[in-house]
Amino acid sequence: MNKSDLDPPVIDAHGVLLSTNRPRTSGAILALDLGTTTGWAVRGHDGLITSGTVCFRPSRYDGGGMRYLRFQNWLTELDQLAGPVATIWFEEVRRHAGTDAAHVYGGLMATLTAWAELHGIPYGGVPVGTIKKSATGKGNASKAMMIEAARAKGYHPADDNEADAIAILHWALETKRGMA
Repeated sequence: MNKSDLDPPVIDAHGVLLSTNRPRTSGAILALDLGTTTGWAVRGHDGLITSGTVCFRPSRYDGGGMRYLRFQNWLTELDQLAGPVATIWFEEVRRHAGTDAAHVYGGLMATLTAWAELHGIPYGGVPVGTIKKSATGKGNASKAMMIEAARAKGYHPADDNEADAIAILHWALETKRGMA
């Protein structure tokens, strides 16, 4: 397929990009542990794996939606730098300790899934127990055990968020779910 075989991007009357019509048959695999401090791991099209954390904590002057706009912009930047992103996997949390954490997670997940739909990228959630069992052999592994499992694979995670994202990425690769 060459560039002339693609439809042009779809832009609405206000100049908002609705679809890139970009093919997503191969590219990067993105794994996310969604939260105020989001852990991420990406395997680029070249096979190189990088990971880290990014903080979406709002400042005292931010409106309620700024966290989600920053997240959306970060996804777009990551897609341009490491992508194109072909597949996204995220930690699927069914129970949160606090109401605020649940709201933040829901907002980030809504932003992520809308962004992925807009760009034609398949995405899916991986249950917490599945991630922990894949990484450590125990479905109820502690944060320290997740960090140690990432270190055993040669990574140096900053925290449990990054360790979880690394575990999600390896789960996707090992189960062949990372193939777009």
